[in-house]
Amino acid sequence: MATMQFDLVSPERRLASMEVNEVQIPGADGDLTAMPDHSPMITTLRPGVLKVSGAEGEKSYFVTGGFADIAGPSATILAEMALPVEEVAAAQVDELITASEARVKSATGSAADAAAKYHAELTSTLDTIIGR
Repeated sequence: MATMQFDLVSPERRLASMEVNEVQIPGADGDLTAMPDHSPMITTLRPGVLKVSGAEGEKSYFVTGGFADIAGPSATILAEMALPVEEVAAAQVDELITASEARVKSATGSAADAAAKYHAELTSTLDTIIGR
């Protein structure tokens, strides 16, 4: 089966660099799956779970946003914040939700709509991850 190079990078560290069969991406305009020889594209990310499947099995990462750069032989994810799903802790969840709530309260106009949408996606994803 064909593979593609997958790299996941956050400002703090490189989380992954491996050959994969597919990458499921929480795109801002909807979920998408990138596979080898995918048409080149760049998309923004929304809060969600990024999943990769390859010879090492399936791995899942929580991302808060960022960009995905997909080009036939590779998929590079530049995340604002990313963690392996198993490393997401309750304290981090509370901190992220509190910061998001503050952003919603302080936003006005169209920024308020964007902040509310981000908050809804973030809380839904985090609730699913930690089983609230």
